[in-house]
Amino acid sequence: MSAENYMQMALDLAAKGQGFTSPNPLVGAVVVKDGQVVGCGYHKAAGLPHAEINAIKDAKELARGADLYVSLEPCNHMGRTPPCTRAIIEAGISRVFVAMLDPNPKVCGGGCRFLKEQGIIIKTGILEKAAQKQNEFFIKFVKTGHPFVILKWAATLDGQIATKSGNATWVTGPAARQVGHQIRHAVDAILVGIGTVNADNPSLTTRLDGKTGKDPIRVILDSRLSIAPDARLLSQKSNAITMLAAGENVNQQKKNTLEKKGIKILTIPLVNGFLDFHALLDQLGRLEITSMLIEGGGQVNASALKAGIVDKVVCFYGPKIFGGNDGVPICRGKGPDLMKHSIQVKNIQVQLINNNIMIQGYL
Repeated sequence: MSAENYMQMALDLAAKGQGFTSPNPLVGAVVVKDGQVVGCGYHKAAGLPHAEINAIKDAKELARGADLYVSLEPCNHMGRTPPCTRAIIEAGISRVFVAMLDPNPKVCGGGCRFLKEQGIIIKTGILEKAAQKQNEFFIKFVKTGHPFVILKWAATLDGQIATKSGNATWVTGPAARQVGHQIRHAVDAILVGIGTVNADNPSLTTRLDGKTGKDPIRVILDSRLSIAPDARLLSQKSNAITMLAAGENVNQQKKNTLEKKGIKILTIPLVNGFLDFHALLDQLGRLEITSMLIEGGGQVNASALKAGIVDKVVCFYGPKIFGGNDGVPICRGKGPDLMKHSIQVKNIQVQLINNNIMIQGYL
């Protein structure tokens, strides 16, 4: 097998930790000796051993003189767990193959440099682009302190997310909706506006067929704290909490009542009557929320795009046509006067999911 094959194994292992490692990255590792895989491991959750430690433990004494393939540069600093570089040296690993360097500017290159100084051969950049895509949440977060933001919608082929009466059940089919729930499982938080809460009374939980998914933290844009007392989100049975992003001048009694129910209130300044998305991302970043999915209505979608906070769009199109223009559009409000002022989407990927179309791209 080639170095790329072994690194792909490490990336596949890393993917098993999706949804559970935040605020840490996804990392997988493979120990290879004499052309045979003798140890495998991945990072399972923040606070638990890193991928390299698990792979070396799996290899036992066979790790001495072996090669280590790891999808992210081994850490050389004390965090929630001891540095992996020391364990690599103690295990007697002779060569380390790395997909990508740590994107954190404070530690980038430090692990590889230390291992080189100890006489270990280092090779980097193997399947680097694939590793960077896998950890796009972590990369954005450690470089900016803000979560990576995905804007998702499900629409008809003529670009509407609900009928004029507000009915949106169901625009897409079950298989496409399962992909949407996989995204919920992967991210730290999900955001909707109070309009969506009032119209749909959603749960905003993760529901994966045959699997246990992780619920994202629920973030509701509710500038006036106008959420109904019996809203499902206020009594949701979930390991993830609900947060309400509200303005500075809200009813203190209602705020106290909500907080007693375990709801976290984020006080966000208003800009032109709307909650400031950038201030919201500041607060979410300080809470170590590394990624967020927006599943809003037309107003929230448009506001997020105009604020420039969206990193990626994931668009589902069901095989339906309304044949009119009185439904709910993907985005509400004023658009550009000229085509050249539209928002450009790059690195487009298109996938067919049981007659539903999924389009992904980066802004």
